[in-house]
Parts: sequence; structure tokens; C-alpha cells
Amino acid sequence: METLVTFRELSDAYRGKRVFITGHTGFKGAWLMAVLHLAGAGIKGYALAPEYENGLFDILGPLPGVDSCLADIRDKDRLKAEMLAFQPDYVFHLAAQPLVRRSYEMPADTFDINVTGTAHVLEAVMALEKPCSVVAVTTDKVYENKETGVLYKESDALGGHDPYSASKACAELVISSFRNCFFSPSTSRGLASARAGNVIGGGDWSRDRIIPDTARSLLSGRTIEVRNPVSVRPWQHVLEPLGGYLRLAILLHRDARRYAKAYNFGPLPQDHLSVKDLVETAIATWGQGAWKDISSAEAPHEAGLLKLDITMAREELYWTPRLDARQAIQWALEWYRQPVGRQAEYTFQQIKSYFPA
Repeated sequence: METLVTFRELSDAYRGKRVFITGHTGFKGAWLMAVLHLAGAGIKGYALAPEYENGLFDILGPLPGVDSCLADIRDKDRLKAEMLAFQPDYVFHLAAQPLVRRSYEMPADTFDINVTGTAHVLEAVMALEKPCSVVAVTTDKVYENKETGVLYKESDALGGHDPYSASKACAELVISSFRNCFFSPSTSRGLASARAGNVIGGGDWSRDRIIPDTARSLLSGRTIEVRNPVSVRPWQHVLEPLGGYLRLAILLHRDARRYAKAYNFGPLPQDHLSVKDLVETAIATWGQGAWKDISSAEAPHEAGLLKLDITMAREELYWTPRLDARQAIQWALEWYRQPVGRQAEYTFQQIKSYFPA
């Protein structure tokens, strides 16, 4: 199998299939929706209304073959009814409260959405009387991060200092429990989790995220305000993990016994950049701009060092990153440079450029 996920592979697997996406109005979910739309899948999205204007979901507009349900994954009965009515072949669970700093403001809601919401999604899948493969997306922050520079692998201890990270570690325990109890291969239901984070790309306007903050500043001619410039992260363009999720679901559908487990998706070991490196690459790509450090000792804790070991995804899924971190930053910033009226077209152009024919 090729290490690069191809468009032919996606089209062969997903054309005419029914795919249920939670969180399709969010940044990563909207990109996934766009990829699957191009591949010819029938899609039902289930999510809250978009949180901010001019995000990718609104920019793309209504897409043929996509049914959008605006509802909360904490609404257990509604979620189950929508799932049963659609009868999906695949489920991608991305709906979440995804921000570390916001989790300090709403810790209980963060756990409710990310943990109980995940259980609701998986319980709804259990009600299906047909084969269905599920990829539940968590984060790279699920590990007990001691910030030593070690590359975390899937068998390492789960943890989480902040409510967001801890809630996603709890979600991994929920996923493991459902997998062991209700998603055995004999049930024709496969369940895997995907751990990726620090995902960047066009169409994200969330607050307290470095690329949206950088793009807003560059577009308005303001100095970019940067927290923790020496922090190191596994930056990756959004299409990198999405290709991994899509291949994982394909293989899970073929052999749930082998692929029903957790997988890390991230950059190559030598390709981890600091926040300072990211911002300076963004400024160079833009052609102008400046930044300043606004770090504060009183700010909520955020990990200063995080690296993932992607060996298992490379060896078992034959998946490997295509773009290095600097290319990922350039791809993201080039999206934000586009006129608003061209951003939808440019999104599909980037998808076609990323996935070889």
C-alpha cells in the first residue's frame, strides 16, 4: 500500500457510502466534509451552529449530498434518532470543546461535551443493525506529559494537566470501554481512536489559536501577540491527519480485529517547531509583519513541550506526513491570503493538490 493517501483510494472506498460526521461545522470537521464530498460520499453532519462567522463551514455553503443537522451531542435522544435515520457505513466523531484555555473557563462543560458526548455518540452507533466503522478523534494532549522531549506512543500513560487534556484522556477510556464491551469484530462494528493536535489550516477563526491569531493580525496590519514562544508542538496541516483518519476507517472496515485501537498522527520526529519558528515562518510567507511576546506568569498552564511517536501509523496504516511543518504553515497562510470570494474554491484546490490522483 502507498504511504500517501490518494484520491483514487478515497473515491473507491467512500463513493456512494453514507458517512456521519459529528462536529462538521468546526474547523477540522468542515475540511473532512469537503474531502468526503469530493470523494462522492453521502454525508450527514451533526453539530452545533458555527461558532464564528466566515469559518470554513459557512464559506463552503450548502454542498450537494450533505445533510446538516444543527444539534448538541449531549442531546442523547436526538443524536440516536438522527443516526438511526441515516444508517451510516462510517462515523467520524469530531464534535468537542477543543480549546485548552477555554477549558479553564468552563471545566464542567468541557468534561460533559468531550466525555459524556463521546459516550452518547458510541451508544447511538450501538443501536445500528448494520456494519459500521467508527473513528473517534481525541488529541495529542491525552498523554501524561512530563515535557522531557520523549516521543509519546500509544501505549504510554494517559493524563492531562488542564481540563481539556484530561477530558480527552477520559474520552479515550470511554472509547476503550465501548470497544471492549460493545464493538468486538463479531458485532460488525469497528472502533478506533485518532490522536492528533496542533492542526493548522485555512478557515479556522477560533480564539486563542496561533494561526487564526496570526492571520487576523497580518490581515489587519497589527503586531502578532505571542504566548510561550519557546513552546514546541507537533504542527501539521489539517489534511495530514484527515488522510490518516480516512485510511484508518477504510482499514477498520476491512479488519476491525486488527485496526480497532488508538493511533497517533503527527509530524516526523525531527519536524517539531517552536511557536517562535511558526510565527516567523508565517511572517516570511506573508512578506511582512512583526510579533511580540505577551507571555504572563499568571496565565493558565499550557504544556511547553509535546512530541508524538507516529511509528504505529506509519508501519500499520502505511501513512506518513506529506508536508513538513514549514510547508504546513505556508499552506495555511496562503489560504488566508485568498479573497473571501475565492476561499471555497481554494479549499478544494488544496485538497486536490494534497491527495495525488
